[in-house]
Amino acid sequence: MRPLRITASALAVALVAACSGLSEDGSGVNPGAETQGVTDDAVVIGTHQPLTGPASPGFRHVSTGARAMFDYINENGGIHGRRIEYQVMDDGFDPAQTQQIADSLLNEHEIFAMLGGLGTQPHEAIIEELNEQGVPDLFVSSGALAWDQPEVYPYSYGFQVDYTKEAKVQGQFISENFAGEEVALLYQNDDVGPSSHAGVEQYLTEEIIAWESYDSGVPELAGQVATLKESGAEVAVCYCIPAFLGLAMLESAAIGYTPQWVAPSFGGDVQIVSALVEEYAAGTPAEDIPAESLLDGLIITSFLPLAAQKDDPWITFFREIHDEYNSGTPFTDTTVYGMVQAVLFAQVLMEAGPDLTRSGLIETLNSREWTGPGLVPFVATAEDHSGYSGVMVVQHNADDSPEILQEPMVTDSEGGEILPFEMDRPAPEDVALFGGGEQ
Repeated sequence: MRPLRITASALAVALVAACSGLSEDGSGVNPGAETQGVTDDAVVIGTHQPLTGPASPGFRHVSTGARAMFDYINENGGIHGRRIEYQVMDDGFDPAQTQQIADSLLNEHEIFAMLGGLGTQPHEAIIEELNEQGVPDLFVSSGALAWDQPEVYPYSYGFQVDYTKEAKVQGQFISENFAGEEVALLYQNDDVGPSSHAGVEQYLTEEIIAWESYDSGVPELAGQVATLKESGAEVAVCYCIPAFLGLAMLESAAIGYTPQWVAPSFGGDVQIVSALVEEYAAGTPAEDIPAESLLDGLIITSFLPLAAQKDDPWITFFREIHDEYNSGTPFTDTTVYGMVQAVLFAQVLMEAGPDLTRSGLIETLNSREWTGPGLVPFVATAEDHSGYSGVMVVQHNADDSPEILQEPMVTDSEGGEILPFEMDRPAPEDVALFGGGEQ
């Protein structure tokens, strides 16, 4: 059950003070903890990523994207005279390994902050330790609601739109654009399922006629997809990571089930999914099915510009950096995801100034509205750590750029409306990512 926020502001201040070794009036600073990982010429940050294991095919490019952006920043002089040392460690999407990695990052690498730790269960294994030690735990790579609990975890902040908000937008869109059609849900059997259901079922009730789940450690969906087909659902919503979206669509094609597939931002990286479909189909009766034709028409929600949106100025900027610093790897939506995390972190470092401390970084993050590559507002205040607040709806076109079916909209994680908004989205040249002078 999610804690109530009746005393969020006061309690968050008290917990920040307790976790960082500060008294509530800001006295009694522990200099070692406050500046761990910061030297005159460097700031050390860390992350846990699934470079191997079941989530690796979909997400291993998150850290390559972030690293490319940090390499670009470092080559241009760093931030306030400091280069960013980015320590990436592989946890295989295994919470037990994540705990070991966190110990190494904190005690051996002595990181200043954790950035973009990926996966709900892996990150849940270390969130208490990070907050107890007063380590800024920024932009967790998961749509779970757990990161938006400033009363409990004052140092942890979400990044991607949470699963409930995203599913709300999907549910409303389906109800309005596929009225009268029956819907099936396929979802990962962790927090993704309940959180997504809480959103989509605000707009779809009797329309949903099938619910099937999968275990990310079991690469088998034949039974689940057969059940979806038997249900007769014309729309199939897959709250799946890329590996399982690809498997689901391939299984579906193999048995002649052709619903309208709908995917979330965390699963709908079409370039990754396409490559996985080709890999899975090799040596099977489905190997002659072109992956691109299979994915043509896929509906996706996203809070960031897509790699295929070549006219977007941030995508142009990111592709140039990718080509120079990240050659040999594909330029995908997950690459963009990591780059945006790095951009946002760099913006906060720039604003925090040369006298860098952990509590100062958190205070800076909470102090203003942050805009940049994202398509919707990014929320980070003392009372709200939720991150991006909505999504657009697009349709993949195998022969052209994605078609925007619905402009970005924002909502909450409860029963609020889904609304348009106004936001001045800056161009890359308007955002300072390096510099700041001498120490």
